[in-house]
Amino acid sequence: MIPKPIRLTTIIEGIIMNIYKKWFWPLVAPALILFAAVVLVPFIVGFVNSFLAWRGTYYFNPETNSRATSFFQSFVGLTNYKEAFQDERFMNAFWYTIKYAIVAVISINVVALALAVFLDSISKGAGPFRTIFFLPNMLGGLALGFIWQFIFQIVYTDILFAPDALLHAEFLRYMTQDTTKALFALVILNVWQYAGYMMIIYTAGLNNIPTDFYEAASLDGATAWQKFRKITVPMLMSSFTICLFMVIANSFKLLDQNVALTDGDFNTRMLALQILRTTKDSTPPNYGKAQAQAVIFFVIIAIISIIQVRATSKRELEY
Repeated sequence: MIPKPIRLTTIIEGIIMNIYKKWFWPLVAPALILFAAVVLVPFIVGFVNSFLAWRGTYYFNPETNSRATSFFQSFVGLTNYKEAFQDERFMNAFWYTIKYAIVAVISINVVALALAVFLDSISKGAGPFRTIFFLPNMLGGLALGFIWQFIFQIVYTDILFAPDALLHAEFLRYMTQDTTKALFALVILNVWQYAGYMMIIYTAGLNNIPTDFYEAASLDGATAWQKFRKITVPMLMSSFTICLFMVIANSFKLLDQNVALTDGDFNTRMLALQILRTTKDSTPPNYGKAQAQAVIFFVIIAIISIIQVRATSKRELEY
């Protein structure tokens, strides 16, 4: 019998698999080492320090009210966690962050989805608009914060919505000098920054929806709203899963924008800024308490993210 000719693609696949098996761990090892050194080890050390009287440069012995001579003398158990929950500033920051996250998650995703649907309906010239909407995401948090601080304090307060201006609106003035107004100022800032990024994800999801579904719905006499509710939304659940997860995580981790826009004044501290400032609020600096707050912070984000991902993943459709 004449042997069958070996395809070139089969040879290439074999070479790739051999390279993959031989070089996988050597190529992956640097990334794993970097992850362990930058993320895993500091997390473990920080978790341990949350149970200790840690002062940043030394460990403290609460019993003798002096420096600890051994690691175990500084063990305080759950004291740091108890003090964290009893700290009024931490609890205010916690609830302020929760309120911000709720408003931001809804606002960013609604705007992003609206932009994606609008641009998806444009047959020509949608590319430049997508680029323009995405560009704010390229700016750093501090830069965005200072840009919008100028807009809120100068443009809004003294020009557009001043008492003698044509569009006088007092509720849009001094946005960074009021607890409630500052929350919506942060939302406006982050909608401007993240909506374009989320729009790209939603656009990719829209492009993956078969047009046959819409054509069949049109033949059945479905309206545009019925198509959106019955076809677009269910088919975009995988995009919703990604976008909701990213926006929720970014909302709780918000720091640079909070620092640049209000610096935590007028009771506008969010959790990340509160953890950063805990060491300055206590004398001597209580790094153990700050680390306990960081662990609580991590647990909150993890629980909310897992619940959200599980809830939205169950609604994803395969087609």
